[in-house]
Amino acid sequence: MQTDVGEFIVGAYLKSIKNCDFIDYNVRIPGGGLRGLSELDVVGMNFKTNTVYLCEVTTHIRGLLYGDNKKTVEKIKQKHKVQKEYAETIISDIPNKVFMLWSPYVPNGYITDQLQEIETLELIINQDYTSCINEMRLVASKNTNDLGNPFLRTLQILEHLR
Repeated sequence: MQTDVGEFIVGAYLKSIKNCDFIDYNVRIPGGGLRGLSELDVVGMNFKTNTVYLCEVTTHIRGLLYGDNKKTVEKIKQKHKVQKEYAETIISDIPNKVFMLWSPYVPNGYITDQLQEIETLELIINQDYTSCINEMRLVASKNTNDLGNPFLRTLQILEHLR
């Protein structure tokens, strides 16, 4: 599966801000069958802090929505369940696990209220998403070498325009 630009954005953040040593995209749970159809959009590992970041990325610029509000919340809960299953079965020996949902636009109201109740899921949405982009812009403005991610390189070009 081709990596989406939204996934590159999250990978760029994990690399430049969270100092991840390893980043992978569209990671499938091993074993095949129906289980193997589930995927994690972005996984980042910081070996120094022994932390793994498991990220769901939804780049819906008109607003996060799968059918209706209730179906949207249920779909995100299901995706979070896959994140936790992967963490329990594949990387159980890594002590620090951070589960994230990244989306640039989630309408405030029912969806955000329901998602905020998922205690184990860190939401990087709306203003927080924008703040993360701005953090990366600062990194990009201070570097001229290729940082190993196409989104970071694009930010570098934009930040160094004359």
